[in-house]
Amino acid sequence: MRILLVEDDLVLRDMVARSLTDAGHRVDVAQSVEEAEHFWLVQPFDAVLLDLNLPATSHPQSGLSSGLRALRNARAAGNRTPVLILTARNRMEERVAGLDAGADDYLGKPFELAEVEARLRALVRRSQQTDDRVELGQLVLDRRDRRFLLADRPLTLPGREFEVLWELMTPPGRVVNKRMLSHKLSGFDESLGDNALEAFISRLRKKLAGADLQIRTLRGLGYVIEPVSVTQDA
Repeated sequence: MRILLVEDDLVLRDMVARSLTDAGHRVDVAQSVEEAEHFWLVQPFDAVLLDLNLPATSHPQSGLSSGLRALRNARAAGNRTPVLILTARNRMEERVAGLDAGADDYLGKPFELAEVEARLRALVRRSQQTDDRVELGQLVLDRRDRRFLLADRPLTLPGREFEVLWELMTPPGRVVNKRMLSHKLSGFDESLGDNALEAFISRLRKKLAGADLQIRTLRGLGYVIEPVSVTQDA
């Protein structure tokens, strides 16, 4: 998953970001309202982890309303990315305000890092209408353990190839837009070009050769992974 973490507490932010990164997720970090709104606008994410008590550059002590502003603006713009808000355990007004503004779930502080990832997985699964285990022919995606199996054997992939195949399998049969895929795999300090993306697709095709599925390129649209029987085209 690609996750936007919006948190101004340095210790908590680094701890959560490191935990999610170690679990195999790509994490972008914002520590102010302005950063959050910019990232949310220019980059697609699978989920957002949002602290409502955020500083704004122009108003360092802006408080609860600042995080809500970012959330409301995103929802008003039609962005439906799942949002998990972080809130002080005894602050009922934060939970109510966040949910009313369009958040999908909340988690009280302090929290266990394992629960953060579990709740994010649940939100994404619900939003994408996918299960923890997805099968297409001989290929299996185990979301909970973050691994692929091909013909009942582990399929080991480098990071970017893993992410590309993950997107294609979320869910399988869905056309994955080429530009959106490039943006999702790029960082704010790097850009994944068309040639690099084509190279990842080419390597995946070779590793899936002989299986009962294929990755097709749909000109002007993107990529789709499907059973070989669907079409005879390469």
